[in-house]
Amino acid sequence: MAALIRNSKSSAVSSLSSISLLRRCFSSAVSSELSSPPTTTTPLPFALNHNLPRKDPKDRNVQWVFLGCPGVGKGTYASRLCNLLGIPHIATGDLVREELASSTPLSRQLSEIVNQGKLVSDEIIINLLSKRLQAGEPKGESGFILDGFPRTIRQAEILEEVIDIDLVVNLKLREDVLLEKCLGRRICGQCGKNFNLASINVKGENGNPGMSMAPLLPPTQCMTKLITRADDTEAVVKERLRVYNEKSQPVEEFYRSRGKLLEFDLPGGIPESWPKLLQVLNLDDFEEKLSAAA
Repeated sequence: MAALIRNSKSSAVSSLSSISLLRRCFSSAVSSELSSPPTTTTPLPFALNHNLPRKDPKDRNVQWVFLGCPGVGKGTYASRLCNLLGIPHIATGDLVREELASSTPLSRQLSEIVNQGKLVSDEIIINLLSKRLQAGEPKGESGFILDGFPRTIRQAEILEEVIDIDLVVNLKLREDVLLEKCLGRRICGQCGKNFNLASINVKGENGNPGMSMAPLLPPTQCMTKLITRADDTEAVVKERLRVYNEKSQPVEEFYRSRGKLLEFDLPGGIPESWPKLLQVLNLDDFEEKLSAAA
């Protein structure tokens, strides 16, 4: 464990320790999948294969990853799917924030890294993920959707060492719409909930379809307490999107080459996108579960 929380650059020992720890955490939940071939093969990329067998959500035990630019809505759609399938939604950003709120030696190290504007190392992220999976084992958790992991090729390689990810959903949205969404984000300074003031109505042009997204407005009691994140400026958001696109391409190609990448272009807000996402995932006929999740 100590090797995982040291902020070393690229030591082989710490990488092996990370793999070993993740392997122990995953072993009980996925031993049957690691010891036998998958029941469903996907010779074509997942998005092109519409002959996948449908199963009731309680029998699925899916192991998925959600990718996408900052502000695209990974957490929103991943959490909805987790409610539908009865599996945990594991967001590495939430894990970092939870650790920062604790009083452990790792939280103090994380505070130093975040305050200096540095990236959290692969070793620390894997340590946090391992702790989260360990905590879920006694509860009988089975399956998951990872949100925000892996972000790098090295993370993807470590994950592949210990588990066979079934599907990687890459949510995509036009950059001009992403920018408008990010600039519209607000946080209530009292309750801490997130809202969005952007009312997006983009006309179709140059072969791109039009798109509408309604704002996510706060209740009256929060309206006067809204705060804009310090990094939600146009220059910062554009740079964040540029860096993400640069770093995400190798990860996307990693999973595309394995026939596991599903590219999903969001056609609009939740009312337009959610039913279509369920359709491409072969989950659209679970009306009772869908109603409960919505």
